[in-house]
Amino acid sequence: MTLNFEYITDKNNWEQNIKLFKEANFLQSWNWGVFQESMGKIITRLLVRHDGNLVGMVQLVREAAKRGTYLSIAGGPLLNWDDENLVSQTFEEIKRIAKEQSAVFIRFRPQSLNSQKLSDTVRKLGAVASQMHLTADLTLQLDLTKSEDEILQQMRKNTRYSIKKAEKDGITTIFSKDKNDIKKFCDFQNDLAKRHGFVPFSYDFLFNQFSSFLDDDQVILIHSFKDDILLASAFIIFYNGEAVYHYGISTPENGKFPGSYACQWAAIKEAKRRGLLKYNFWGIAPEEEKNHRFAGVSIFKRGFGGEEVQYLPSHDIPLSVKYSLTSSFEFLRKKMRKL
Repeated sequence: MTLNFEYITDKNNWEQNIKLFKEANFLQSWNWGVFQESMGKIITRLLVRHDGNLVGMVQLVREAAKRGTYLSIAGGPLLNWDDENLVSQTFEEIKRIAKEQSAVFIRFRPQSLNSQKLSDTVRKLGAVASQMHLTADLTLQLDLTKSEDEILQQMRKNTRYSIKKAEKDGITTIFSKDKNDIKKFCDFQNDLAKRHGFVPFSYDFLFNQFSSFLDDDQVILIHSFKDDILLASAFIIFYNGEAVYHYGISTPENGKFPGSYACQWAAIKEAKRRGLLKYNFWGIAPEEEKNHRFAGVSIFKRGFGGEEVQYLPSHDIPLSVKYSLTSSFEFLRKKMRKL
């Protein structure tokens, strides 16, 4: 098998082809690349062809980190991982690009279910398990082909009660496409970070990400209010048949009212209205890891029911002896952040 690699610089070309991959996700979308470019990163997009037929796609992001420059592939590459020849040749091209861009290593997290066979395949590439996550690999996903009543019935009793109580208490939800709302979202996120001891996303990170998906109607903020008091907000991305609860905040007043539940139920109903197939609550912590930083919010998410989906965790392909220093640094940071 001889592969041809086509470098893509046209949005329509990329988006028309990506629809051929059912596992395609917003992390491999054109607009995610636009967001990364807005943060000063170099993006490389490849179509992989065999005998003229499309067999793979990959969007590479060059991360110029102090611990070592690397190429990241979040939610990809998009290809048939059972075809080891295809996988091997594709990664040879990725390695070539990585070396051209002075990368110390390649970090990737495929949108493919974790399995022993897949683990064996990536090990043959010279990959090792990453010390840090590259986006969520353990997720919680709702089947939106079910009716609203069926979705409610699969929830925990307390979650279902909280949704009904939000309606009874007169909690309202508002959908916003106003980029100016990101400032308040970021301010509340910073307050949460101080209280719970985590590193928040920057304003530029959230604003640029929201802006990059906005023109294509692929993002929305959902706010819940009790009278004029903000309780919670959800940052939702819509892409390729899936809605993703990517970020969320809650205010101190949310502790008195079920505002977060109102936001999620509004998001689920909006995803159904758009005809999407899945609602993805994004990352959750393993149930047995009670001290994980995301243990609390994971309990909240699991209350909605759904299926836990474990993708292959992030892996690295070292390209330089400097990688060992990076790995040691990330191991210590992971312990400090309780990840």
